[in-house]
Formats: sequence, structure tokens, C-alpha cells
Amino acid sequence: MREDSIWAVYEQRLHRVSAYIHDHLDEELDLDRLSAIACLSPHHWHRVYRAVHGETLAATVKRLRLHRAAGDLVRTNLSVEEIARRTGYPNLQSFNRIFKSVFGMPPARYRREGSHTIFQSVSKKGIGDMYDVTTKTLPPRELVGVSHTGSYMAIGRAFETLGGTLQARHLFAPEMKMIGVYLDDPELVPEDKLRSFACVTEGEHVPAEAPLVHRHLDGGEYAVLRHKGPYADMHRAYRWLYGEWLPQSGREVRDTVMFEEYINNPRDAAPTELLTDIHLPLK
Repeated sequence: MREDSIWAVYEQRLHRVSAYIHDHLDEELDLDRLSAIACLSPHHWHRVYRAVHGETLAATVKRLRLHRAAGDLVRTNLSVEEIARRTGYPNLQSFNRIFKSVFGMPPARYRREGSHTIFQSVSKKGIGDMYDVTTKTLPPRELVGVSHTGSYMAIGRAFETLGGTLQARHLFAPEMKMIGVYLDDPELVPEDKLRSFACVTEGEHVPAEAPLVHRHLDGGEYAVLRHKGPYADMHRAYRWLYGEWLPQSGREVRDTVMFEEYINNPRDAAPTELLTDIHLPLK
């Protein structure tokens, strides 16, 4: 079998495994079970997964569960104990220790004082200099990506599929930038109907073969807010940008999509160090 044919087989198997991981985060995700889904021996499966995704299976599961836990702390009234159990830590002390090692503070304190609370305090004062909001004129760009329907907090699943597909097809290039395109307002559209795309730039050089699709990103002037911190906190940044910055700026929104550019990678950076540029199109 040719090398490209072998990787095409691996690609399909990795898609199945990635989907299973995201659908069963509440369950025990052991190597033997996932290797069976991938139809590979545990030894070889582990190496293939790490070669394509750049991290071990255990690291992926831990990262996804902790990012979801941060979202639960910000967006739900679940107790810390319930979130700990949902994340796979029946021992609360272990959960507190692991969460603090990743997010810089224990979960209860994160709920009270995490970066999502900054926008609450600033909204009472008006625009603060601590926010890096600039205006930029950008050229149009061609993207290639994977579509996602459902919670915006779950778009990581589409990014996993995108990254695995590009790597398996030998299409990934270091100059590609990660872009998230969000089509619907989550306060107006039911969560299960939200439409988004997990993309990378340089799409004109990549064939749009399923599950990949091409998408055009309009050029023009954008307000760019640099957000630092976990992705779970960004919904408050959006509210501040629309509710505080936009009215005081005197600008109007242009009729094209907002998008996010991810400056670093959650596999390499701690959640507290994640950098995201939120782009608001301006007339």
C-alpha cells in the first residue's frame, strides 16, 4: 500500500477516535478502548496519535476536560465538587491541585477572580487602557477548514479534525494561522444550531476534499481586541467590545462575519497564557 493510502486510512481512524473522545469525556477513556476504535495495536496507535496530534492521548483528554471544567465554572452553577467529578477527579484535593497547576489558581478562586471577571469591573468604569484594542486594515484571505454546528465552546472538536486531516495529508504548513469564524449570535440562536468554522489561512494552497471546505474572509477595517486567558472567558470580552468599546468609539459594524485568530496553541501554552485576537468588522 502506498504511503498516501496508508495515511488516508489513518486519517479516517483518527477522525473516529477524535469524535469518540469529544462525545465521551465523562467516561473512562483508556488506551485499549481507543486503540480498538482506531483498529490499531495500543503500541502503534499511541505513536500514530502522537505523531499526528503532537501530544499524547492522556494529554489531550486532560486538556479537554480541564478546559471544559473552566467553562463550567464560568457559565454554570455546578458546585466545584460536581465539576471535579465530571472532570474525572472524585478526589476534590486532586482536582484543586491539577486545576491550579494549569490555570494558576484553584477552581473556587477562578470562579470568583478569573480573567472573565476583569470585563465585569471595567464595564462599570468605561473603556480601560488595559485592553489592547486597535484598528487594522486587513487584506482578504482564503481559508480552509472544517464546519461545526453546536456550542461554540465545542469547536475544539472541529479543530482536532482539521489538524489531524492536514497532518495526515501532509498539507500542514508552519505559516498557517488558526482562525475561528462564528456566524451566529449565541444569545439569539439556540446552542445546537450555532454555525462556525475551524480554519487555517493559506487555504488557496489546500484542496477542499471532505471534510475540508474553503471559506473566504473579507478584507477591510477591523477592531482587534487582544484577549489573554482561557477560551471559556471570552464571551465577556465580546460583551465588553459590543457594549462598551463600540458605542464609545463612534464606529459602525460592517455586515460581514467576526472572527478570532489564535496566536498560540492550547497544546503548547497554559490556559492563562492563551492569546486570541477578536476581530470586529468596521464600516
